[in-house]
Amino acid sequence: MSSHGLALFGIAIPACLLFAGSIVLVSRRRSLASWLQLIGSVGLMMVVLTHIAEAFELMPGMHWGLEASAGHYLDLGSAVLGLTLFPIGYLAHAFAR
Repeated sequence: MSSHGLALFGIAIPACLLFAGSIVLVSRRRSLASWLQLIGSVGLMMVVLTHIAEAFELMPGMHWGLEASAGHYLDLGSAVLGLTLFPIGYLAHAFAR
Protein backbone atom coordinates (compact mmCIF):
# COMPACT_ATOMS: atom_id res chain seq x y z
CA MET A 1 0.00 0.00 0.00
CA SER A 2 1.35 3.41 -0.92
CA SER A 3 1.88 6.19 1.59
CA HIS A 4 -1.11 8.04 0.09
CA GLY A 5 -3.27 4.96 0.68
CA LEU A 6 -2.12 4.72 4.30
CA ALA A 7 -2.86 8.39 4.89
CA LEU A 8 -6.30 7.96 3.33
CA PHE A 9 -6.95 4.95 5.55
CA GLY A 10 -5.84 6.98 8.59
CA ILE A 11 -8.30 9.73 7.72
CA ALA A 12 -11.19 7.47 6.69
CA ILE A 13 -11.48 5.56 9.96
CA PRO A 14 -11.93 8.60 12.26
CA ALA A 15 -14.29 10.25 9.76
CA CYS A 16 -16.44 7.09 9.61
CA LEU A 17 -16.49 6.87 13.40
CA LEU A 18 -17.54 10.53 13.72
CA PHE A 19 -20.24 9.98 11.10
CA ALA A 20 -21.59 6.85 12.82
CA GLY A 21 -21.54 8.56 16.22
CA SER A 22 -23.36 11.57 14.79
CA ILE A 23 -26.08 9.35 13.35
CA VAL A 24 -26.55 7.70 16.75
CA LEU A 25 -26.66 11.11 18.47
CA VAL A 26 -29.27 12.48 16.07
CA SER A 27 -31.39 9.36 16.49
CA ARG A 28 -31.33 9.76 20.28
CA ARG A 29 -31.48 13.52 20.63
CA ARG A 30 -32.79 15.72 17.85
CA SER A 31 -31.22 19.04 18.73
CA LEU A 32 -29.49 21.74 16.74
CA ALA A 33 -26.14 20.66 18.18
CA SER A 34 -26.58 17.05 17.07
CA TRP A 35 -27.63 18.12 13.57
CA LEU A 36 -24.59 20.41 13.30
CA GLN A 37 -22.38 17.49 14.24
CA LEU A 38 -24.06 15.28 11.64
CA ILE A 39 -23.72 17.86 8.86
CA GLY A 40 -20.09 18.45 9.84
CA SER A 41 -19.35 14.73 9.80
CA VAL A 42 -20.94 14.47 6.34
CA GLY A 43 -18.50 17.18 5.23
CA LEU A 44 -15.60 15.15 6.60
CA MET A 45 -16.90 12.04 4.83
CA MET A 46 -17.02 14.04 1.59
CA VAL A 47 -13.33 14.85 2.07
CA VAL A 48 -12.61 11.13 2.38
CA LEU A 49 -14.71 10.35 -0.70
CA THR A 50 -13.02 13.03 -2.79
CA HIS A 51 -9.62 11.63 -1.87
CA ILE A 52 -10.78 8.12 -2.77
CA ALA A 53 -12.00 9.43 -6.12
CA GLU A 54 -8.64 11.14 -6.65
CA ALA A 55 -6.64 8.04 -5.68
CA PHE A 56 -8.60 5.73 -7.99
CA GLU A 57 -8.93 8.38 -10.73
CA LEU A 58 -12.73 8.25 -10.66
CA MET A 59 -14.60 10.98 -12.53
CA PRO A 60 -11.55 12.45 -14.30
CA GLY A 61 -13.63 15.42 -15.43
CA MET A 62 -13.41 16.77 -11.88
CA HIS A 63 -9.63 17.23 -12.38
CA TRP A 64 -8.81 15.96 -8.89
CA GLY A 65 -5.68 17.44 -7.36
CA LEU A 66 -5.46 20.45 -9.68
CA GLU A 67 -5.80 23.97 -8.37
CA ALA A 68 -8.94 25.86 -9.37
CA SER A 69 -10.74 22.67 -10.39
CA ALA A 70 -14.19 21.49 -9.35
CA GLY A 71 -12.61 18.61 -7.41
CA HIS A 72 -10.34 20.97 -5.50
CA TYR A 73 -13.23 23.23 -4.48
CA LEU A 74 -15.44 20.28 -3.54
CA ASP A 75 -12.66 18.98 -1.30
CA LEU A 76 -11.92 22.40 0.18
CA GLY A 77 -15.56 23.30 0.76
CA SER A 78 -16.26 19.95 2.40
CA ALA A 79 -13.24 20.31 4.68
CA VAL A 80 -14.24 23.82 5.74
CA LEU A 81 -17.83 22.69 6.34
CA GLY A 82 -16.74 19.67 8.37
CA LEU A 83 -14.06 21.41 10.39
CA THR A 84 -16.42 24.27 11.22
CA LEU A 85 -19.79 22.67 11.92
CA PHE A 86 -18.68 19.51 13.72
CA PRO A 87 -16.73 21.32 16.49
CA ILE A 88 -19.48 23.94 16.87
CA GLY A 89 -22.07 21.18 17.28
CA TYR A 90 -19.82 19.28 19.67
CA LEU A 91 -19.22 22.33 21.86
CA ALA A 92 -22.91 23.28 21.81
CA HIS A 93 -23.79 19.75 22.88
CA ALA A 94 -21.18 19.80 25.66
CA PHE A 95 -22.32 23.18 27.00
CA ALA A 96 -25.99 22.16 26.89
CA ARG A 97 -25.33 19.41 29.40
